[in-house]
Amino acid sequence: MERFEDIYAEEVAAGRIEADPAQEAVLPEFTRLSQALAEKPARRGFFGRKTSEPVQGLYLWGGVGRGKSMLMDLFARRVEVAGGQRRVHFHGFMQETHAAIGRARKRGVDDAIKPVADDIADGLRLLCLDEMQIGDITDAMIVGRLFERLFEQGVTVVTTSNRPPDDLYKDGLNRNLFLPFIDLLKQRMKVVELASPRDWRQDRIAGADLYFTPADARAREGIDALWERLTGGAEPETLRLEVTGRTVELPRYAAGVVRAGFWDLCGRPLGAADYLALAEHVRVLMLENVPRLGADNYNEAKRFVTLIDALYEAETRLVMSAADRPEGLYAEGTGAFEFERTASRLHEMQSEGWGAEQA
Repeated sequence: MERFEDIYAEEVAAGRIEADPAQEAVLPEFTRLSQALAEKPARRGFFGRKTSEPVQGLYLWGGVGRGKSMLMDLFARRVEVAGGQRRVHFHGFMQETHAAIGRARKRGVDDAIKPVADDIADGLRLLCLDEMQIGDITDAMIVGRLFERLFEQGVTVVTTSNRPPDDLYKDGLNRNLFLPFIDLLKQRMKVVELASPRDWRQDRIAGADLYFTPADARAREGIDALWERLTGGAEPETLRLEVTGRTVELPRYAAGVVRAGFWDLCGRPLGAADYLALAEHVRVLMLENVPRLGADNYNEAKRFVTLIDALYEAETRLVMSAADRPEGLYAEGTGAFEFERTASRLHEMQSEGWGAEQA
């Protein structure tokens, strides 16, 4: 079994990543997992009882941009598991779980969490979850029993988070009911902090062009290069945001970055709640092909203004290609005067260090 320290050194030597002592300090945990998961899973005894405990998982937490997702993704790509494995964003995983519970209840299943968890665990040995965060009471009320059943079924969980377990669902409604889940995480997963002083995501975007005009082939090449730098070449997945009973799908999401066209976000009947949810769940938005705005696309222009306001308030970084400079995007017509504030915000969002706490 290849040591994860050697895999990391291989990536550094190839120039795909830059060595970080804090990242190197957590590599033995991935080696531990790799070696344990390469072995055949424990056999079940009579009545489905296990003859040994499942492999202890890993809860890797630390500030944004420290390389947690990069390490987990590298692990997921290279680990050899004696059994099935899956890597998914935590938010998407919980949405899938809620949908499955809803379908089970429609079939008349009263206690749906157990069969849903069993379906998830079927054939699964390793579950990698990116960016665990609990901000929704509906998530908070089911994760305890859900994960308890997954662990009982022998699933090893590796997750990343910006918060230590004790800060999950902090100040949330009925948090006392959530506390057993925190104890369960600490029991079943080794909690490790990635305490790097360096924000790699901010470093990768520092000094780069963030606003491209015109939105031509050169702009696309520039955004392609930034996408590669920010995501580390990770395979994009679909980010699904549940907003007031609707699902907003963003098909190009990786490592906290969403890439979308103007018409994808502003040509659809989306509103402030949708854009606020987007700003909350991503670190960087790459918005391409913003046209000149005016009477011909007035509704789309209003949505664009609302989107920029949401990103600005959340300090979400913006990379954008557009038909003109910010002050030239909405030069005349109804709404041009009000757009001056948006143009000012677009300039501010390009400045060095803006949004450093979030990127």
